[in-house]
Amino acid sequence: MDGRDRVIVALDFDDRRDARALVARLGDACGSYKIGLELLTAAGPDLVEELVGQGHEVFLDLKLFEIPNSVAGAVRAAGALGASMVTVHAMGGTGIVAAAVEAAREFPRLRVLALTVVTSMTASDLADVGIGGTPDEQVLRLARLAAGAGCDGVIASPREVGLLRAGLGPDPLIVTPGVTLQGRGAGAAVAGGGAGAAVAGGAAGGHSRTGTAQEAFAAGASHVVVGRSITRAADPVAALALARAGAAG
Repeated sequence: MDGRDRVIVALDFDDRRDARALVARLGDACGSYKIGLELLTAAGPDLVEELVGQGHEVFLDLKLFEIPNSVAGAVRAAGALGASMVTVHAMGGTGIVAAAVEAAREFPRLRVLALTVVTSMTASDLADVGIGGTPDEQVLRLARLAAGAGCDGVIASPREVGLLRAGLGPDPLIVTPGVTLQGRGAGAAVAGGGAGAAVAGGAAGGHSRTGTAQEAFAAGASHVVVGRSITRAADPVAALALARAGAAG
């Protein structure tokens, strides 16, 4: 697995035109894209098929949290579109997660990832919904549940990667959103120009538990998901190269 495969660019746009323009600009430099609920709702599922037809892997970030039959149906629909990854909420419990895993068996390329704790959430947010303890504790608890239900991996913030790798072992995928970039130009303004001002690295984009791509990979992440640091950069190709350098160590 090389850096091209391990960096997933989040197409967090509200229309197909902007998403297509970014894909065209990155060209062969990017092999994987994330489509979330905003773009899926705005552009429709055929955009997934379009990207798959171009040879890209698509991480369909549905965050499924429904009755098991509905979750299974949505996972089968994601597999039929050609998605490579799909997400289900581990908070749904073993029954929901296991239903997603079973539905994905029809699609050998489709990997089911369990979302542990949304990267915007803090200990205070967890307390609001009656969950005691820290995000670290809840992430590890849900990750173990997901592993027991047969998931291919988990979604967690960069801050929990080391904990998860130690607790889950070397095999499960650990995919980390909430990732920013560091290095030459990482603090530059998006509106700047040239290679030295290529990267918008400081925008958290609503994430509370963040880290850099380099930190996530060093701690054991299999993939990172990078959004605004690439999509809003003056030079998205240079920003993507910086993220891929993190995968190389």
